[in-house]
Amino acid sequence: MTTAWVDDPFAEAMRTGRGPLWLRRTDGGRLRLEVERWCDPATGADHSLLLRCLQLASPVLDLGCGPGRLVAELLALGVPALGVDVTHAAVARTLGLGGPALCRSVFDRLPAEGRWGTALLADGNLGIGGDPDALLRRTAELLAPRGVLLTEVEPEELDERFTVRVEGAGGRCGPPFEWARLGADATARRAAQAGLTEVERWTSHGRRFLALRNDRGRPTL
Repeated sequence: MTTAWVDDPFAEAMRTGRGPLWLRRTDGGRLRLEVERWCDPATGADHSLLLRCLQLASPVLDLGCGPGRLVAELLALGVPALGVDVTHAAVARTLGLGGPALCRSVFDRLPAEGRWGTALLADGNLGIGGDPDALLRRTAELLAPRGVLLTEVEPEELDERFTVRVEGAGGRCGPPFEWARLGADATARRAAQAGLTEVERWTSHGRRFLALRNDRGRPTL
């Protein structure tokens, strides 16, 4: 039996650094995954994330770090960072760039829970698990009080969950799993329920992001 992201076409793409790769929906639609961009050095809108990491508290936890470009660049900038990903090939690629990374789920036990200054959910990783409410609550648990989540959201206003498979060249697919896509408004609304307060939203190179501050455990005046 194959496991999504672990030994499906995504893992092969992480080993080779090349696509094509899609998320195939049960309704027949496909969402292209930007494998080559993820495997290249940080560029474009990535720099808007990196700049904010420099301005915010460290260390930085990159949730769903993939092949590790953001972790590697943060370390080059002198910012302590750790990547987390469920795909062994992605973690191996991150380690190959000199970045520390763990092969775990965001929902597994992680180091320094409740003490991370900044967390990242880039490249669509807000969809992890298909339950954004649970993911946002978990991220709040990982962050220190007043820590900040920087998350990428969809350019358009969406709030949807669906079942997908990772599809590679030739139509080979991995097992089904749940995924989600959220725009800025839906993300801010759901984040507020998890104790995360929107402090900024911005667009860079056609990609859209939110900064959400962890106000859980904040002293009441």
